[in-house]
Amino acid sequence: MFQIDVNCDLGESFGAYRIGLDEDILEFVTSANIACGFHAGDPGVMRKTAALAAEKGVKIGAHPGLPDLQGFGRRPIAISPDEAYDMTIYQIGALSGFLKAEGISMQHVKPHGALYNMAAIDHKLSEAIAKAVYRFDPELILFGLAGSELIKAGEQIGLQTASEVFADRTYQADGTLTPRSQPDALIQDDSKAVKQVIQMVKDGTVTSQQGQAVRLQADTVCIHGDGAHALTFAKTIRKELQAAGIHISALAQN
Repeated sequence: MFQIDVNCDLGESFGAYRIGLDEDILEFVTSANIACGFHAGDPGVMRKTAALAAEKGVKIGAHPGLPDLQGFGRRPIAISPDEAYDMTIYQIGALSGFLKAEGISMQHVKPHGALYNMAAIDHKLSEAIAKAVYRFDPELILFGLAGSELIKAGEQIGLQTASEVFADRTYQADGTLTPRSQPDALIQDDSKAVKQVIQMVKDGTVTSQQGQAVRLQADTVCIHGDGAHALTFAKTIRKELQAAGIHISALAQN
């Protein structure tokens, strides 16, 4: 049986700024990555988003990012492994406090944006993040780009890992995501995005921009909650995956 977790980055509003349609999108995903205040989110948003996710039976993960509100955490910042470790612990701890107060469990940790992409190719950085997650709670699942250094680091330290694929992003021949600064980094056509996900789940491959079939593991697929048509796409991808005989469920079942 083919199976996939559908995750979405949520809780990205902060202060007077409202981003995304979190409550609506939570109807169609199985895991939620909640921003922890560095790249987006604030204490009130974290608490409310976690409560909404728990109410709808959606598993919750911490989504630590770089300290860059203006750049939404998508601009690389030169940080040391020690800084990556500290930032990860700090942000997991922030979300964990709200979850503990409400009696909600945490399923996973998924780095955000530039931190995620940096860890995908930087062995030392990925080791630091994996160590932070393991020391905080070795039962947490570490989400990372399929085939990346982060997945390797998580496995080496003893964490359960989830290889993540992207519905709305194009890939390079080495398995990395096409940088957002380059043309055609984003897939705007819903039908193409769905077709790509089905190929990744059923065939274990993705067709790169160079036309090559790149092998990858697909445990969880990300849809972005801040996109222009995020809600429509969330509905579409869930419907189409189920129609293709792919079972949708969270990784942690308890």
